[in-house]
Amino acid sequence: MKIKKTFNFRMREINYRNLVINKYFITFVLFFIYVVFFDEHNLIERWKSAKKIQQMEEEVEFYKAEIKATKQKTNELQSDDENLEKFAREQYRMKKDNEDLFIIKE
Repeated sequence: MKIKKTFNFRMREINYRNLVINKYFITFVLFFIYVVFFDEHNLIERWKSAKKIQQMEEEVEFYKAEIKATKQKTNELQSDDENLEKFAREQYRMKKDNEDLFIIKE
């Protein structure tokens, strides 16, 4: 019984040595290290690029929404003189000649 356990342990040790010494295993490990760290298109750079692309896509969506809101506001201002006058009074503090303008800051 003891001999059998010793034999199994030695076989595992031999198999482990063969695995480490195996030329395919060594080649695979070297290739994996090269691809992850040293290649021009390594995995780390790909991860950074994907993150940057995602950020830029979010910015594109934000700016599309801003453009849509600005176009809507422009159309609104061009369509009605009352809206244009309201906008000028609120944004640029314009007034008529016979009016007084009071600015209240909070």
